[in-house]
Amino acid sequence: QVQLVESGGGLVQAGGSLRLSCEASGSILRFNDMGWYRQRPGRQRELVAGITTGGSTRYVGSAKDRFTIYRDNAKNTVYLQMNSLKPEDTGVYYCNGKRDWPYQDYWGQGTQVTVSS
Repeated sequence: QVQLVESGGGLVQAGGSLRLSCEASGSILRFNDMGWYRQRPGRQRELVAGITTGGSTRYVGSAKDRFTIYRDNAKNTVYLQMNSLKPEDTGVYYCNGKRDWPYQDYWGQGTQVTVSS
């Protein structure tokens, strides 16, 4: 069993920056893919950014221009650097780790990000 623990959320003004961290209790190399998801009030959880074991990244929507996902395998940690934050970025951000075989799907407890206008 692996635990994922997010940190780094908080309250920030529009235009500000935050860096989220997701630390795993074991090696993140076990996961084929890791990602950051966001759940905004009244909406379903959605992918914000993902990164594979090989370091390939993908972003959804406006995250492409403002966010950066990266990983430090030695620290078993995945980060999400968020710049130029907007009020619509407000939500709970969750870390996810997936392994294809045997299938494993782990979630963290989430960290709140609030962007004020």
